[in-house]
Amino acid sequence: MNVLIYLVPMALALGLTGLAAFMWSLRSGQYDDMDGAAVRMLSDDDLAPP
Repeated sequence: MNVLIYLVPMALALGLTGLAAFMWSLRSGQYDDMDGAAVRMLSDDDLAPP
């Protein structure tokens, strides 16, 4: 049972770190343009004309 003294705070710290990383990614605009990557995938800009 002594191991719970270490595991519970470590689990809470990891959870809070993950939550902080998620909140940072929301504020930095990681999820702003959800359709842009799908449209860029379809463009043929890298193909040279014959």
